[in-house]
Amino acid sequence: MRIGNCSGFYGDRLAAMRQMLEGGQLDVLTGDYLAELTMLILGKDTMKDPSLGYAKTFVRQLEDSLGLALERGVRIVSNAGGLNPAGLADRLREVAHGLGLDPAIAHVEGDDVRALDLRPGALTANAYLGGFGIAAALTAGADVVVTGRVTDASLVVGPAVAHHGWTPTSYDELAGAVVAGHVLECGTQATGGNFSGFKTLPHDGTPLGFPLAEIAADGSCVVTKHDATGGAVTVDTVTAQLLYEIQSTRYLNPDVTTLLDTVELHEVGRDRVSVSGVRGEAPPERLKVCVNELGGFRNTVELVLTGLDIDAKADWVREQLTPALTASEVSWTRTALPPVDADTEEGASCLLRCTVKDASPDPVGRAFTSAAVELALASYPGFTMTAPPAQPTPYGIYRAEYVDRAAVTHTVVHADGRREVVADPTEFSTADDRDSLRPSPFPAPIDSLTRRAPLGSFVHARSGDKGGDANLGLWVVHDGSDKYEARVTWLTKLITPRKVRELLPEAADLDVEVHVLPNLGGVNVLIRGLLGDGVAASTRFDPQAKGLGEWMRSRVVHVQEGLI
Repeated sequence: MRIGNCSGFYGDRLAAMRQMLEGGQLDVLTGDYLAELTMLILGKDTMKDPSLGYAKTFVRQLEDSLGLALERGVRIVSNAGGLNPAGLADRLREVAHGLGLDPAIAHVEGDDVRALDLRPGALTANAYLGGFGIAAALTAGADVVVTGRVTDASLVVGPAVAHHGWTPTSYDELAGAVVAGHVLECGTQATGGNFSGFKTLPHDGTPLGFPLAEIAADGSCVVTKHDATGGAVTVDTVTAQLLYEIQSTRYLNPDVTTLLDTVELHEVGRDRVSVSGVRGEAPPERLKVCVNELGGFRNTVELVLTGLDIDAKADWVREQLTPALTASEVSWTRTALPPVDADTEEGASCLLRCTVKDASPDPVGRAFTSAAVELALASYPGFTMTAPPAQPTPYGIYRAEYVDRAAVTHTVVHADGRREVVADPTEFSTADDRDSLRPSPFPAPIDSLTRRAPLGSFVHARSGDKGGDANLGLWVVHDGSDKYEARVTWLTKLITPRKVRELLPEAADLDVEVHVLPNLGGVNVLIRGLLGDGVAASTRFDPQAKGLGEWMRSRVVHVQEGLI
């Protein structure tokens, strides 16, 4: 079956749903709208209007494309329901009625576990559900299925289960579908978006195409895209998405534990990459829960430092502003020093940021911004800000919790109103998620002359956030070189927790895990705590660690002479 994707986040390309429906044959079209931060955003929406809590852009997309989807026999599956899948299903029925259409619309619920009081006063608490609820809705004839917080990959697992008739113990097949779902879930990241090898992509102005997967009965698949769309599908673009925001080699999903070190990728044609060999085991016994709490309020001022005596200017304004700061948390950061004799004023400048956080809005509001503004004529020469003072904004804190499956009622509400409870698995994995913390399986390289070069000379990277942890995937580029195997050996020997801390000094005092993925020619690095309490609360320059991989690639290392 052919399953496509038309959204990788809340805010993705509005026209993508229609483009995917018009671009070629599909059986199912999925859309992923949820992230840890999105759940917080939707939670704030419900504080203003309890009838909201879902991705409003999805309604606009379906209003434009529902008739086309029904005409072409393409089913729509999306987690756009967010915190209110029932409300979204009702809204879609209103839209369909207004269009003169009568689709069968089902929804999946049961992920909201705020009643368990995992964190007192939590704004949201949603368990990650699997794909069998989606499968039940499709099997019963649903044209559209909307869910709350299922895992991203479940949007693909559910349709594959319904189509191929897999059972809860079809572990290898389910694991293959999880990999396919993980590749598709972030949309154009699988076709060249956020790809460190972007210079190798065709650049003709055509927007990147969204990916699709042709999933076989054994769980293997071919990742591709519609013809005449931009970007490319290669082993490297697929690897980039495979290594995005994972942790160890054991990828835990509600339906199956996927063994990522068994994945095999092969180019089988232009923009066609086969995914095979994937093995799976029983799923974990407990379900992960995304909990968001309101953490307080934050604000930032950004000062411009220009020309000479940058350090002295920064020291003086900090000395002046610090006594007026009453917030519970104060963070100062500064960009790199400008070059000597810069030929533009912007090039001769750097930025000094002060970010404050507090449980109350008062210490981060006028008390903070006024103290900064009052220094405008009384501080360092050239004092200026990049923007006027702003009002404080609330921020959330993300926490991962775990609950017994018995505490969660995974429920499908079919188009006719019938409610069906999805049975829990009966077999569970007892393996340790940290089992893959092991040395590289490759032999040590022979000593030879080395030269200093950027790590990214032949290494790709992809990075992102997992709550307060940063994920960093590194793998050797597939450029046809006969040095590929030697480069993989070198990379998997080089990247150790100690080396990561050396190359990324911001991680010097943090717990670092390195998991080797030989089949993919690389490693996955987990840096615990780099992002603090998560993206919404982080004061780091790059709160989602999106650029962490590119920083890593720019770091200079000793490389064996023969590998360059």
